[in-house]
Amino acid sequence: MALSPMMQEYLTTKEKYKDCILMYRIGDFFEMFFDDAKLVSRELELTLTGKDCGLEERAPMCGVPFHAVDSYVARLVSKGYKVALCDQVEDPKQAKGLVKREVTRIVTPGTNMDQSFQDAGRNNYLMSVVCTEDRYGIATSDISTGEFLLTETDSLARLKDEIGKLAPSEIICNEPVLMSGLDTEDLKGRLGIMVHALDDRYFEDESCEMTLRDHFHVASMEGLGIREFPCGIAAAGALLKYLFETQKTDLSHITQITSYRTNASMVLGSATMRNLELTETLREKEKKGSLLWVLDRTKTAMGARLLRKWIEQPLIHRKEIDGRLDAVEAVFNNEISAAELREYLGPVYDLERLCGRLSFRSANPRDLVALRSSLQMLPPIRSMLKEFPCALFARFDEKFDPLDDLCQLLTDAIADDPPMAMKEGGIIRDGYSEEVDTYRKARTDGHQWLADLEARERERTGIHTLRVKYNRVFGYCIEVSNSFRDKVPPDYVRKQTLVSGERYTTQELKELENRILGAEDHLNSLEYSIFDSVRSTALEAIVRIQKTAHIVAQIDVLQSFAFVARRSGYTRPVIREDGVINIKDGRHPVVERMMTGSSGFVPNDTKLDNRSKRLSIITGPNMAGKSTYMRQTALIVLMAQIGSFVPASSAEIGIVDRIFTRVGASDDLASGQSTFMVEMTEVANILRNATANSLLILDEIGRGTSTFDGLALAWAIIEYIADRRLIGAKTLFATHYHELTELEGKIDGVNNYCIAVRESGDGIVFLRKIIRGGADKSYGIQVARLAGVPEAVLTRADELVGQLSQADITGAVETMAVSQKKKAKPVHYDDVDMGQMSFFSTVSDDDVLKELREIDIQTLTPIDALNELYRLQNKLKNRWKNGSKEGERS
Repeated sequence: MALSPMMQEYLTTKEKYKDCILMYRIGDFFEMFFDDAKLVSRELELTLTGKDCGLEERAPMCGVPFHAVDSYVARLVSKGYKVALCDQVEDPKQAKGLVKREVTRIVTPGTNMDQSFQDAGRNNYLMSVVCTEDRYGIATSDISTGEFLLTETDSLARLKDEIGKLAPSEIICNEPVLMSGLDTEDLKGRLGIMVHALDDRYFEDESCEMTLRDHFHVASMEGLGIREFPCGIAAAGALLKYLFETQKTDLSHITQITSYRTNASMVLGSATMRNLELTETLREKEKKGSLLWVLDRTKTAMGARLLRKWIEQPLIHRKEIDGRLDAVEAVFNNEISAAELREYLGPVYDLERLCGRLSFRSANPRDLVALRSSLQMLPPIRSMLKEFPCALFARFDEKFDPLDDLCQLLTDAIADDPPMAMKEGGIIRDGYSEEVDTYRKARTDGHQWLADLEARERERTGIHTLRVKYNRVFGYCIEVSNSFRDKVPPDYVRKQTLVSGERYTTQELKELENRILGAEDHLNSLEYSIFDSVRSTALEAIVRIQKTAHIVAQIDVLQSFAFVARRSGYTRPVIREDGVINIKDGRHPVVERMMTGSSGFVPNDTKLDNRSKRLSIITGPNMAGKSTYMRQTALIVLMAQIGSFVPASSAEIGIVDRIFTRVGASDDLASGQSTFMVEMTEVANILRNATANSLLILDEIGRGTSTFDGLALAWAIIEYIADRRLIGAKTLFATHYHELTELEGKIDGVNNYCIAVRESGDGIVFLRKIIRGGADKSYGIQVARLAGVPEAVLTRADELVGQLSQADITGAVETMAVSQKKKAKPVHYDDVDMGQMSFFSTVSDDDVLKELREIDIQTLTPIDALNELYRLQNKLKNRWKNGSKEGERS
């Protein structure tokens, strides 16, 4: 048996789009067949039916209404599928044979334009990555806004940072990227990023350059300012080709390409962003509880997206930072005008995404109304800039285009409350087009003509129940019930028989019908034509709209900073370039906002510099507030460098180039990594990439291994960081190894701080205050008591502490400190495998033998004997295994 002609056409199209779910328009439905139908019916819980296609068995089929297809497509795309829409491209009424169909768009995670699935506060990025021998080219675009970014990097770690920062929903790449060590399964499983390689033809240098030149209408790469990014050019060209092929449009809203260097702003690795909870919380992955949640009092979607970018890319140049701070201060000092500005920003819609819909010609009449109402707010917003005297707002005023001409056109042409549909009329305002008004009058008069005809026929026939009605299939007719059939005049022509009566037409009614329906059709067609012309005019102004939209977004973020600062009692930081960080009464912005009750947040000071206060060792019990204190320091520094006021009574902030964090412990079981391996991997990244201008936040290094190994690693890491010839970075180092407090005075730049604690009987009270000095114990048992551990366990733990303390770890640390102080030259850590380093004990073999001889076995219980044996064995195991004698070591 042969396939039907339609099914042959379907399979031919499907062959071209094997990697996509093909949605095939048939009448009022988009239908799927065979394996696609089975997959979609399962994923979207649709009914699976069948269709005769010429084969012995019916083809599996499911379908969705054409008017609701976008929501179904978006659901499939959110699950990681690509969808090809094959639509009818000719009027079925005029088609001869099969209706002509073509794939009009391919929807992927990175090209999903459906508004219901877009997060107004964040970009939906598509990223292109090219790997050459020694470089990665990275191009990123959000087609909903027209943003297009380009950069290069020379390391896989920096590539991962860019992916973590931009969080694309889809990555396209060349094959070498998949072999470079990038964990694509992790990107898909943990971050939900779709990753797939494209053919080499997408990345050919000459072809990529030509694609970019043609799209941006320039003669060379110099015209775009990207000649110095050859690898990035390949990524950008491939990205544009992919967009052209999937979107089937000219992408006119992508009007510029912005190049940047990965070190042009503060570098925040994915671990730092995650640990500091900059844009989402660590566990729930929600905005509430993040720094973004605290600072986001923007009034527009554009401002919300820009705020996220500023948080993820803090500035590193003092002039730029002070420029933003000046603007925030100007708004902060004029509360009344600031409130008025917020009122004007409120009605502004998402101009950037409206530009995207204009470019795709998917903007409907209500989108143009939204554009008009937004443009009407531009003059008052611009007038408010003079209320806030500063250089940045003055520059905004110079570049601000109020788009008066476009606003006037939209006001004159588009009705106040048009329908969403583009071809059903009611779009154009009365008085804008004489021709539209004429057809509307004919349509209005037509209703009166029909009413007059109905009255005349009732009088002529004597049928008082006679009605003139309209039916989509049969058009206008005269309806007469069966009880009056004998009164129907002979000039009535029967049109349709009903159960309760008959429908007729007359020559006069036919003439009226032609005039009325002709006017309706002409009116709808004319209104759509005028609407499309107005939309095209708006499209021509897209560059102007985008530039003004970006200014409005910046104004919105700056006023948001001022609003939060005023409400939360923040202060303007002083930006320094000498490395000094001096924070008075600093507070954690998120914890402070989430706290309830009268106790309030306990503020703390922070002092760090590049000299005598480079590294602070912070000791104290768990739950006392060490992590909160360290995080708040990092957040205050970051807030200052994005141009925000900070939660402190005063703050001097020395600009940092990177913030590194190692906070908390978690297994990565999916990749086979234990807690300790994850910890050491992050520490290795920090030690290899930190500079003297970095800020390091290290919490509980060494907890994932044995006490001696952990203490030794923590010690060695402190030495390495504190040495200015190696790193010399400003560091907050929280530890439960209170023995490390011995390092103050022995290593240059190291200072001890601890969390103040008040003991009360067997319990403790956390005072949440950072004070000079080190803790002399860890208070572990007291914390366990607060947590509700059974008293029997706590009592036994107290007994064991007494026994284990005989190992005298502190003595070992003192010996090591002496050893470190006597060293003639620093350790060359490149030659040391820290993972293999183990701690050492000052105990000799003779000491162990002496203790063994003195043990009274008769008085020991079996468990006590095992404990003693375990303790003595550990003393021998934990000696320094370098083959040297005790005397040589000291």
